[in-house]
Amino acid sequence: MADPGTRPDRPARERVMEAALDLFAAHGVTGTSLQMIADHMGVTKAAVYHQFHTKEDIVLAVIGPALETLTKVADAADRQRAHRRRLESALNGIVDLIIKNRRLTAIVQFDPMVAELVRAHPSRTSIERIRGMFTGADPDASALVSAAMVSGGLVMAGIDPALDGLSDEELRRHLFDTAWRLLKPRTASLSASGGRVAQPTGRV
Repeated sequence: MADPGTRPDRPARERVMEAALDLFAAHGVTGTSLQMIADHMGVTKAAVYHQFHTKEDIVLAVIGPALETLTKVADAADRQRAHRRRLESALNGIVDLIIKNRRLTAIVQFDPMVAELVRAHPSRTSIERIRGMFTGADPDASALVSAAMVSGGLVMAGIDPALDGLSDEELRRHLFDTAWRLLKPRTASLSASGGRVAQPTGRV
């Protein structure tokens, strides 16, 4: 019998991806086989092969939309003329992506197979572009450390069960505000006369 979580009314390709996501959550990507996916769905391995030839194909189908969104985030930020606005746009986009993909992020974050697939994916350049917006041009050690802390911290905060009680909007606001305090350019926090300027709203 097919697992009820796979919703048999959905197209076969989507049901394979849904079953794979369930198993990735339980066993990790590396620990999940095509046979396990077939068994979870209550179908033959051949039926899974009919939709995807390899487990790597399934993983790419599952994470692909999030990776494509990274490119859109980088492109949207690049259209901003000032560095402060590029940073704000990129940070908004990354926070939104984490909020919308909390389950997926928890599953794939530390899996070596996923890391290898991401390194070979065209979106890799977009990841580097966004990181460059986080560090700014010619970053010093402080900027590099801040970018690393924000990049890892956003992901970990997005999947931390201690924060499950926060609504998406609450979590979004706090993620943005905390990351901004670490990343904001000095020229964005001080006016020409040395006074504070208005903080961003967390929305571009």
